[in-house]
Amino acid sequence: MTATDRARVSAAVKRMVARESRLSIDPDRIPDGEPLDGPLLRVTSVGLLGMLIRLEDELSLTLPDDLFVGRVIYTVDDIVDVVAGVEDRANR
Repeated sequence: MTATDRARVSAAVKRMVARESRLSIDPDRIPDGEPLDGPLLRVTSVGLLGMLIRLEDELSLTLPDDLFVGRVIYTVDDIVDVVAGVEDRANR
């Protein structure tokens, strides 16, 4: 995956977490390592699932059903890693 592709995924994820957390800040100001349920963001497990569905649509990809097997999703960057990995495999 190129740096440009990863930046596109990161921007999409940050827009989603900002919207899910009902924040009125610029998504670019959200740190990559920000916890999904911490002092800034408030993303529930149900909210995370909704975000993943919207990311599939926005990025035109299909996330596998076993996406969470062996993974811990704790930060914004964790979501970026998972989605970027799926996109990278799809482009091979």
